[in-house]
Formats: sequence, structure tokens, C-alpha cells
Amino acid sequence: MTGRPYGAALAALFAGLFAACNGPAAAQTDSTRPNATPTNATRQGAMGTGNTSNPSNTVNKYDASATYTKPSDTELRRKLTPLQYRVTQHEGTEPPFQNEYWDNHAAGIYVDVVSGEPLFSSLDKYESGTGWPSFTKPLEPKNVRTKEDRSFLMKRVEVRSAHADSHLGHVFDDGPAPAGLRYCMNSASMRFIPVDRLEAEGYGEYVALFKK
Repeated sequence: MTGRPYGAALAALFAGLFAACNGPAAAQTDSTRPNATPTNATRQGAMGTGNTSNPSNTVNKYDASATYTKPSDTELRRKLTPLQYRVTQHEGTEPPFQNEYWDNHAAGIYVDVVSGEPLFSSLDKYESGTGWPSFTKPLEPKNVRTKEDRSFLMKRVEVRSAHADSHLGHVFDDGPAPAGLRYCMNSASMRFIPVDRLEAEGYGEYVALFKK
């Protein structure tokens, strides 16, 4: 989808035809694309509490001062749900209006479900009408990178995490002012950490953002 949908029914229809933000779900399989070469990434903070789709339910902390490596494919398959694995490792997508964070209005930050690197803030989240969580900008630009995506006969800009190389979604130029950007993300690529859990999970530096 290249423009903004005008209603839930239209968004769902377009999602099925053009795969909206992230590519046709039916066309994505675990063998669609080889795993990306591991880069410096953090394992801590990944797949901790706060994400109900996390099967391990473990608490880890993100330490921005340390150097981490991306978990092995075996570890990823064990820790992530099938949907999380397909989306982050094979550029999959999730259905609109049927994902964890599209309608989440709580205050907090969103981190990479694989690495724990901070990605987006609820302060920059807005209702785009697409059925996916959408943001006007990244919380930490250094943790987000973009690349041209010409898959499925479309020209789009893919968004990936800088350290874990997780597929997050796509960015479009139909967002609100002033930047006019819409970072259309997959809930399955992220883990939400509410403000009252930031300190406990090692993201205390972001608490000040939510103080009036």
C-alpha cells in the first residue's frame, strides 16, 4: 500500500492485496530469505516481560554500554514465537487490526524483540488508521536503519534495527507534520515496556521523557 487507508475495511482489503507495510504475509515463509549476518547486537532486554506473546517470560536488562552479539538462529527459534521469527528474520507481516500494539495507548517505549535495542516511544506514536503501530520518528535514530525494498513489484523503504538487523516494517512519506513520515511497524518485531517498568528493565534513562 502506498497511501493512507480511509477505513478499517479498506485497510484490510488493501492489506490482502498489497500487503500494506511489510509485504504479503502469504508469500513469507521461514525459507524466504537467508538469515542476515549477525552484527553487534544485544541479547539482554530481548524477549523479557511486558510482551504477552513471549513464551520464555524472562526478565533481562538492556545495557547500552556493553557490546552484544545477535543470538544464534537456534536460540531465536527457541525464544521467539513463530510469528516473531517470521517477521523479524524473513520480512514477514502480521494482519492489520489483529496485532498486539496497533491500539496500544499506554506510555512507554518499544524495543527490538530480538536485541532489546530501543526503537520507538509512545510519545511519537499516532493513529494512522492502518491497523499497525505507527510512529512519526524513532526514539533512537542510531538504532534504526533503512534500505530500499523493491520486492513484490513495489518500491518501498524498509526499516530494520541497526544492531540485530531485525525487519521492523516500512517508512512512508504520508505521515503528519512536521517531518511527514509514517514509520509503519510490526508489533511482532517489538516489545513494549511501560514507563513503570523502565527502571527495572534497564531503560531508566528514558523515564525523564515521560515526566511533565
